[in-house]
Amino acid sequence: MNIKADIYLRNIINKNKVLPISINNFRLFGIKNIIKLWAKNCLNDIIKSGSSAKGTAVKGISDIDLFISLKHNTAGTLKEIYNSLDNFLKDKGISTKRQNVSIRISHSNLIIDLVPGKKQLGYTNYHSIYLSKKDTWEQTNVKTHIDIVSNSNRIKEIILTKIWKKIHGLEFPSIYLELIVIEALKNKSTKGLSDNFWTVLKYLTENFVEKVIVDPSNSNNIVSDILHKYEKEAIGIKAKESISKKYWSDIIW
Repeated sequence: MNIKADIYLRNIINKNKVLPISINNFRLFGIKNIIKLWAKNCLNDIIKSGSSAKGTAVKGISDIDLFISLKHNTAGTLKEIYNSLDNFLKDKGISTKRQNVSIRISHSNLIIDLVPGKKQLGYTNYHSIYLSKKDTWEQTNVKTHIDIVSNSNRIKEIILTKIWKKIHGLEFPSIYLELIVIEALKNKSTKGLSDNFWTVLKYLTENFVEKVIVDPSNSNNIVSDILHKYEKEAIGIKAKESISKKYWSDIIW
């Protein structure tokens, strides 16, 4: 265990992590009202989700993720719903950035990712969401994702990996990154932050590209298919370059 390196990495985390924001924070009132106007009587709930709910959010990426749970009988395809939300936000004068499953906006000095989804019939937490990158849909369970990541004891390593990917401009969706870090550190001690982060970087170098990662809430959803092989290879190349460095300050800052 390298105590000096651990202290350096903890300071990096403290400098970059996003402090938790309550779903009832006054800065969210405006956007929640806009969502309610858009969804009307189809709205089931607005849920804090994603990295903000898991405790893995990083500055400059997203301050909070809001999952818009729509009733199962909401009219329109998932693609139409996604496009409708995007257009509605633009009509309200809000700039949007379309991502794979979310729409990113800046509102009330917050970076917010909005994910619309249809609740599946029955008393479950399962929803269907649109994947714009592949122009298809998938089943997901927001609560399962939150529970697995937040209870993984790998929050610090996940945050470091997110900071690292942001610094190096890598395409690496959050749920994929989080599950990869958990997989890389399987059976590893929860102590020794620098040793563990080094293990993650080595895993990205040696095992990542070909590793199949399955959505823990849906065995039919192969999370590792989110990225093309060349995108995975870019992550592996950058990780190899990082572990060739002599000092942590040349890898992450």
